[in-house]
Amino acid sequence: MVGKGSPKTRIFIRMSSATSNMLALGALLLAVITIRGIWRGYQRKRIDQLLHTRQGDYDGLLTRYNPYYKSLSSEGRNRFLERVLQFIESKRFEYIDLEADERIPLLISAAAVQLTYGLDHFQLDYFKTIYIIKDKYTYGQSATPFEGHVSQDGIYLSWTNFMREFADYSDGQNVGLHEMAHALTYVNFTVHDGRDVGFHHAFVNFSAIARPVYERMRAGEITLLNAYAATNYQEFWAVSVETFFERSSDFRNQLPELYTALCTLLNQDPLTPEKFLPIRAD
Repeated sequence: MVGKGSPKTRIFIRMSSATSNMLALGALLLAVITIRGIWRGYQRKRIDQLLHTRQGDYDGLLTRYNPYYKSLSSEGRNRFLERVLQFIESKRFEYIDLEADERIPLLISAAAVQLTYGLDHFQLDYFKTIYIIKDKYTYGQSATPFEGHVSQDGIYLSWTNFMREFADYSDGQNVGLHEMAHALTYVNFTVHDGRDVGFHHAFVNFSAIARPVYERMRAGEITLLNAYAATNYQEFWAVSVETFFERSSDFRNQLPELYTALCTLLNQDPLTPEKFLPIRAD
């Protein structure tokens, strides 16, 4: 006759079940780690191959279209390009009303790397897809055409505006840098996937300097920053980033405390030859 079993038997069965579950979970985690390791190895091999075969081509394109990259030393360019290729490998680029062009992922990734050049975590991990639209577009219920935006679905950019605003690198308007600035704070404060700990902590100190400037702009004060910065604090942040890179000298002269706060936050100074600041002043 088969009975229900003694209490000791039932306890043993439950413990065996729990042990099996733990072993299964451990095996799953090991498989995930193994797959990730294989994928990273493949990415590393591909990046090394691209650096070996295409570095001259990429250097030429970045020198032509990205003034920040052009101003770097040879060592700085190597660091920058390495990061650009890592960024490209981590994303999917979707083209809307636009033919694929190798310049597109290269230059868009360069905008992201420019912003995050001084940070440890630079790939904006949460965002797997970047959508590139040929021209301005409408989004949601807004009738106002967009040059770009960031949402939980991905990063969206108008290619025409992206190229035009990098070509004029002195007016403080750059949709590539603007949207990457939004993506950076989204990663650090909304989803935390790929968060840079140094940036996350330093943003409090940045805001202690930035918010009073923002509030004065809201009250009507005119500054070097585009008036769009007064829309809300997120736009103030993104406009500050555009101005920081495109009008660095004017920014430092007219808003020195805010400029220094951005240097500390991003761990870089566009007005120095190497840009990157090795020691973060937390």
